[in-house]
Amino acid sequence: MISDQITGPGPTMGTVPINSSGAANYVIPQQAETALEKLQEKFADNFFEARRFRDELTVYVARENIVAVAQFLRDGEGLNYNYLADLTGNDWPDRDPRFEVIYQLYSLEHHTRLRLKVRVPENDCTCPSVTGVWGTANWHEREVFDMFGVTFNGHPDLRRILMPVEWEGNPLRQDYAIGWEEPEFTVRKVHRDYAKG
Repeated sequence: MISDQITGPGPTMGTVPINSSGAANYVIPQQAETALEKLQEKFADNFFEARRFRDELTVYVARENIVAVAQFLRDGEGLNYNYLADLTGNDWPDRDPRFEVIYQLYSLEHHTRLRLKVRVPENDCTCPSVTGVWGTANWHEREVFDMFGVTFNGHPDLRRILMPVEWEGNPLRQDYAIGWEEPEFTVRKVHRDYAKG
């Protein structure tokens, strides 16, 4: 067994060696880097901010370009990001733009991941739908709509998916009031004799 000999209260980014035997290997798969290069070639007029952390590459895409970029990553020669593993949101109340829509892509052919992020401003909380590119985006976008209040333009059936239709607000927004409901068994003190059947 290989040991990194990390001591102290807990490992941090400064204490985990780059050649660690743990999950962090800090090597971006070449396929993801190639995808970024091809994106920059295809969309030469656009700037793609890229961030690398551990073995993951995140590419920030302008909101108006997300459908074209998604289609290119799915259909582009040698790319084949044909599986939308997840689509979720993030709320940063102190930032402008406040929201992010996050796309986790996976290439079934190359076995590599790529993350896309789209920044969405609070005063225009909309984003184009990618349901025409990946069918699985349908329910993912409904969840982000329900939980964060981001409206996906062009979605075929945009309505709440987790909360009741009459629910007010979006529970995963940082400014959403946190409430609670007492479970029924603590309110109704009912004695049940389970031995009688």
